[in-house]
Amino acid sequence: MAKNSPVEDSGNKKERIQKFLANMGMGSRRSIEELIKQKKITVNQKPIDLGHMVYGNEIIHINGRRIYFKNAEKRESRLIIYHKPEGEIVSHSDPKHQKTVFQKLPKVKNGKWISIGRLDINTSGLLLITNDGKLANHMMHPSQQIDREYSVRILGEVTEEIINNIRKGVKLDDGVAHVDTFEHTGGEGANQWFRIILKEGRNREIRRLVESQNLKVSRLIRTRYGPLNLPSHLKRGQFMELEKKNLEKIFKMLGMS
Repeated sequence: MAKNSPVEDSGNKKERIQKFLANMGMGSRRSIEELIKQKKITVNQKPIDLGHMVYGNEIIHINGRRIYFKNAEKRESRLIIYHKPEGEIVSHSDPKHQKTVFQKLPKVKNGKWISIGRLDINTSGLLLITNDGKLANHMMHPSQQIDREYSVRILGEVTEEIINNIRKGVKLDDGVAHVDTFEHTGGEGANQWFRIILKEGRNREIRRLVESQNLKVSRLIRTRYGPLNLPSHLKRGQFMELEKKNLEKIFKMLGMS
């Protein structure tokens, strides 16, 4: 047998490659699935399809680069709270924009930083970033029903009828959008602030929800994701990493301990 030839059965259980790579911190399941569709992931020098099963000791390449997992079991979970400013994108690379949320972060060994959910380029506030694919998938999965809280400034007159419409649910192109909370928090006239809480993270959902009522979002700030709030002392563009004991508390609160 060749030196680097993969063993067919190492005693490990097989699992879907998108789950395996996400758990190893190589990206979110969604991003890995996109790479598979684009034929940018190979196993034993062969392109694969969604749902391909692996043991974890195969020769795996992503974008032509060999991925090694020999120290994966030593990787410690990390979680960063980042105060995202407007003008930055949640992507590791984008030819159209120079600034990404990952540029300021420390390097991570045996994996990569994964954003827990996304914020569009014009949205600021709390962004959670981890190297732990299991944590990212758990917090993003719709079945977990995890709160996302936003502070929203709306341009236009928000009538009681509009408030009731949004609270009842509004049909968008990709289904009905439901909010758990929609309440006025300040401001008068054409520029009023509202607090919105919802349990899903569809693309530009709050902006589309407001636009469906012939209004416009002029500011959108995420202030909370699940049990984590945006710290008041954390300025835009700054980040802080949770200490191990606090991260363990988060795992326990999420039922992952």
